[in-house]
Amino acid sequence: MDSFEFNKIAGAVLGSILFVMTIGILASMFYHTEEANPLAYPVAEAETGGETGGGTVVEEVPFATLLAQADVGRGERASRKCTACHTFEEGGPARIGPNLYAMIGAPHAHMAGFAYSAAMQAKSNEPWTFEELDHFIENPRGYLPGTIMSFAGIRNAQERADLIVYMNTLGSNKPLPEAPAAPAEEAPANGGEEAPAAE
Repeated sequence: MDSFEFNKIAGAVLGSILFVMTIGILASMFYHTEEANPLAYPVAEAETGGETGGGTVVEEVPFATLLAQADVGRGERASRKCTACHTFEEGGPARIGPNLYAMIGAPHAHMAGFAYSAAMQAKSNEPWTFEELDHFIENPRGYLPGTIMSFAGIRNAQERADLIVYMNTLGSNKPLPEAPAAPAEEAPANGGEEAPAAE
């Protein structure tokens, strides 16, 4: 292979590299990538309600039963989703959101000096109940339109119950709602009549 042929191959390779680099520079000029917002939250997947794939109806568990089954340890782990915006310790400072210590039973706009939304201030005379907190955590903007809370919500009902029971241990200590009684056992198959006693 003579030097002229080698120069043509080398020129083609260098030209290709130069072309690829030029395209990369031009692309970076037109398309800018931004770092993810550290305060953003992933959108929770919507749970399938009503029926399962097999057509079986899923029975909804009463909220009071979920609270009775709740686990404080799981709730503390779930609260880590909230720590970017809230503190939980007594006397803790506000962040993007207010401190959440002793929140259950306290008024909606419970932290003095915090700039609550007008929607939250409108409910400032109402206390946070277990049920209110459950609905709010599930879908803050859907339950309280106008709230400035940007959290997408927690769709899993048991996870919400775990979190609420954990929050209740932080200075509130309110009695949990009484869980409904378990359904009575079915009547005997012979129409409800007991079998005659043996003589």
